[in-house]
Amino acid sequence: MKPLSIFKLYLSLIAIALGAAPAMGSDLPKPDGKPADMSKPVQVYVLMGQSNMLNFGNLQKLTAVVKEKQKYQYLVDDAGNWLARKDVRNVWVGGSGGPGKRRLMLNDWMQVGKTNVGVEFGIGHHVGNVTDAPVLILKSATGNRSLGWDLLPPGSKQYEFEDRGKTWTYAGHGDSPDRWLKGTTPKRINWSAGIQYLGDVARAKEVLNDLDTYYPGATHYEVAGFFYWQGDKDRYNTGHATRYELNLVALIKALRKEFNAPNAKFVCATLGQTDKKAGGNEGHILRAQLAVDGKTGKYPEFKGNVASVYSKPFNHGGSSNGHYGGNPETYMDVGQAMGAAMAELIKNDG
Repeated sequence: MKPLSIFKLYLSLIAIALGAAPAMGSDLPKPDGKPADMSKPVQVYVLMGQSNMLNFGNLQKLTAVVKEKQKYQYLVDDAGNWLARKDVRNVWVGGSGGPGKRRLMLNDWMQVGKTNVGVEFGIGHHVGNVTDAPVLILKSATGNRSLGWDLLPPGSKQYEFEDRGKTWTYAGHGDSPDRWLKGTTPKRINWSAGIQYLGDVARAKEVLNDLDTYYPGATHYEVAGFFYWQGDKDRYNTGHATRYELNLVALIKALRKEFNAPNAKFVCATLGQTDKKAGGNEGHILRAQLAVDGKTGKYPEFKGNVASVYSKPFNHGGSSNGHYGGNPETYMDVGQAMGAAMAELIKNDG
């Protein structure tokens, strides 16, 4: 770990403890422009979720924030031009449904200016600052997807849930449709439980199988961690919302198995509009996301390797279903918080 990075990380962690969440990360150091040591394996961080994980932060508004509010100065040089990190690669693939439908959205160094703003910029700079190896931020995600249906991990079983006086059988992984009345025979549709999970994983693996195309000069890699920001679609289905914790635990374990990365760290963020006092479906989802944090002790195997970010303090307005009004500060601040949480896991593992 770089000495300056340790100091900056220390400041960030103090900010968390003092509750200064919205400003966290604003004092990150500017990248030095140097390439990474390519003799070391690329440290891969896979980003998954739904539209929260996509780039809906307005780029023009971010330009104004950086110039007028002097926030996120690590993104620009002294002349105000966007800086590129030559030690962190930024790749984004998308596609609807299962394997074989890949769309390459971005393949470049970590630098603002090519797309609107997503959480990967705050994540990439935090992780890059505490990693003495090449870093690949690999996003494989598509909007309007639920954990209880589209992203349901392998091994998930059918279950029954009563809704408005009727008992439904909810799909297990591979089943179709998403639910059917108990005792009836389901009629398959052109979609199945977990099909988006299979597709997102396959698209990420396609990138890793052609590593040099996405990280020039790289020959080997390790999947070091996962970032997950999702939950909006599940809040419209009580059967999915009440099952969210079980499904999230299964997702963490499934991803580690898929990528042969049993020690990979995992960071998730709550929906930006949801308060800790929330009830209903949003409350179910938020409590589930906070429960998997290794510090709670509920899942001993997650101690020191899973962290949850309560993102409401970083929300500058709006809600997940409206993409937070396109406010780039929300995406930057949530990304910084997620990156800081991962950096803390990395630090404590060192």
